[in-house]
Amino acid sequence: QVQLVESGGGLGQAGGSLRLSCAASGSILSIGDMGWYRQAPGKQRDLFATITSDGTPHYTDAVKGRFTISRDNAKNTVILQMNSLQPEDTDVYYCNADLTAYRDLEGVFRFTRSQYWGQRTQITISS
Repeated sequence: QVQLVESGGGLGQAGGSLRLSCAASGSILSIGDMGWYRQAPGKQRDLFATITSDGTPHYTDAVKGRFTISRDNAKNTVILQMNSLQPEDTDVYYCNADLTAYRDLEGVFRFTRSQYWGQRTQITISS
């Protein structure tokens, strides 16, 4: 069974830094794009940073220049380094992976590609 486990985050101060990690584990054949979303109460979950399997990052304007997404393919991990944090960055954060899992059904392998999500992490930035 595949799961994504987030770690890090928590409380921070304006102008400070926090780091989030997300590790995928289980029966993984391959991982494509990985990314980070955030969601405010009563609002939709918004994508703000992605990284391709070859390490090409993409950011929304809201975080560009402040956040850095990276990945360690050997460890199936995506990392988000957040600098120059602002109170507006207060949200619930989710990691996401476009992942192909496999199952061994008595010698016959079945592959399934799906979107997997981390368990969520609250980030709160005080002014």
